[in-house]
Amino acid sequence: MKRQIPLMIIIVLGFMFAAHTFIPHKLSNDFYEWWQDWSKAISPFAVVLGIMSLFMVHGTKISRKAPNWQYSLFTLVALGFTALSGFIWGTDEGTPFMWLFKNIQMPMGSTMFSLLAFYIASAAYKAFRARSPEATVLLIAAIVVMLGQVPIGMKISKWIPETAQWILNVPNLAAKRGIALGVGLGMTATSLKILLGIERTYLGGGD
Repeated sequence: MKRQIPLMIIIVLGFMFAAHTFIPHKLSNDFYEWWQDWSKAISPFAVVLGIMSLFMVHGTKISRKAPNWQYSLFTLVALGFTALSGFIWGTDEGTPFMWLFKNIQMPMGSTMFSLLAFYIASAAYKAFRARSPEATVLLIAAIVVMLGQVPIGMKISKWIPETAQWILNVPNLAAKRGIALGVGLGMTATSLKILLGIERTYLGGGD
């Protein structure tokens, strides 16, 4: 019963939401609005569950003195201090919470994105080595697109930004749409397997 009841809930609600999407009706709309209200009420419990999971994972690392356990300790301390500052002083402008957000969170986010640029450049160098005709075409297209996004590209030639835009609008967009169609078909197949009870790994266990 531990696996059958959640499975029945998933199947019934899944088909009801699918019916609401493809067969709109007042009853299905009312049920969907009722479910949205309940989902808003349930979401805080999901947050609490996530916080509990975070403490369990990092607490285990700290107690076992796993490699780099100091980072886990810092994560938990930062989480607790940020949450307490929000509860005690609020989240308005000028509070310690907003100070943490503007002076720690935002600079760290900017740092991560700046490092990401170097990782992308390194990955592009490794992936775009002209070892084959296909890799050569990919390398040339990448260079043209990158030059088309910066002012120096226009100074080199006015055709570079136009060519870069054509690459983004025609072959790149066609590939993105093909990938999106494939992802959509994959999501549909996986959803049907879940709704029909074929895929049960989300319930835990091997099958």
